[in-house]
Amino acid sequence: MMAWLAINLNVFVSTIRRMLRSPFSNFFSICVIGIALSLPTGTYVLFENFQSFSSHFNGSPQISLFLDTAAKPEQVKDIAKRLAKDPGVDHYRFVPKSEAFERFRNSAEYSDVTAGLAENPLPDVYIVFAKDNSSRNLEGMRTAMSAWPEVAHVQLDSEWVRKLDSLLKLGQVATAILAVLLGAALIFITFNTIRLHILTQKDEIEVAKLIGATNTFIRRPFLYLGAIQGLAGGIAAWSIIATGLHFLNDASRDLAQIYSVKLALSNLDATDTLFLLALSSLLGWTGAWLSVTRHLWQMDWENHFTKLARQF
Repeated sequence: MMAWLAINLNVFVSTIRRMLRSPFSNFFSICVIGIALSLPTGTYVLFENFQSFSSHFNGSPQISLFLDTAAKPEQVKDIAKRLAKDPGVDHYRFVPKSEAFERFRNSAEYSDVTAGLAENPLPDVYIVFAKDNSSRNLEGMRTAMSAWPEVAHVQLDSEWVRKLDSLLKLGQVATAILAVLLGAALIFITFNTIRLHILTQKDEIEVAKLIGATNTFIRRPFLYLGAIQGLAGGIAAWSIIATGLHFLNDASRDLAQIYSVKLALSNLDATDTLFLLALSSLLGWTGAWLSVTRHLWQMDWENHFTKLARQF
């Protein structure tokens, strides 16, 4: 085990030294990888911030529970207890029928209508805000609450919810497609970069093969090179996103003042950052593995055909 660690540590150090010998070419490769990774990752960060900001605006979807006009005070309180125990409810607001009737009576539009009424025809209303604003969850809550006793009608602003949910789903699909395409591009970039390194060390590889070096031994330094470049590209992507968010935060101050909310675009959290770095390293490693494996396979076939030619 110690020998294996020593070998890999030695290869890692030699790979770093080799990268430092050509800093500009490696720097530009890392920048290209960082830009490729920053596009889908930055889009993901913006959508995550958009979802968190949507709860600050008055357009947040709400469920209105209209109770039976004949409901007793005890029954009205039972509905409040149900809402308080419901894990899907974030918060709720009670609008008594007396308050609603007073609003109608003071309204210039409905003052003539309410003046001729002998009694209050309006019901008590609970306005409910859910924790999960997805259309599927809200429709499920509406169906469940419709079956509650003394609930005469449940109204959901489903059209607004569907539009928002459709927009978010479209963004998620577009981000996923972009991530797949640019992830493949990252593999191709690493593939080509490692191919160039292999060509500059072709003689060394051929000598190593002649003295009995295994493919694993030959492949190892190139895999480290691909993984290190991928990791550095992930760090570059994180830095690009952080810089972009800094400028966007400055530009969003006027928007925050208009809506009277605090808008602060946040970068990736620790878990997402680790995932980005691990994924970028894996993609770099994959591109390197494909490149060096193809070259070794090509060398083996060339040697095989050379031996056959000598026999004839």
